[in-house]
Amino acid sequence: VQLQASGGGLVQAGGSLRLSCAVSGRTFTSSIMGWFRRAPGKEREFVAAIRKSGERTYYADSVKGRFTISRDNAKNAFYLQMNVLKPEDTALYYCAAGGTYYSDYSSYNYRGQETLVTVSS
Repeated sequence: VQLQASGGGLVQAGGSLRLSCAVSGRTFTSSIMGWFRRAPGKEREFVAAIRKSGERTYYADSVKGRFTISRDNAKNAFYLQMNVLKPEDTALYYCAAGGTYYSDYSSYNYRGQETLVTVSS
């Protein structure tokens, strides 16, 4: 199973980016998919997660109202739309699949490579 994150880049504060996570090798129609991030000098933190068929989503307080997670089971992919980006959103973003508890990175069976998001002020 491989997860490939993409979509990171450099953006000015207030701008938007859309991260994608393509999953290959297995279909995850019944598992939690999530995004996590690690800012420079900080611990990894939960960002957002989505349950089967997208009927339930979860967000960190710091991104609520600005970020939206979605999934496309037909494409075996999920996404993170990030709007009104702030310099404090600068981090390495990781996608993960097969989770059992949405905010616990260790509960995810599969983790993807990171994509860097840099927000300039």
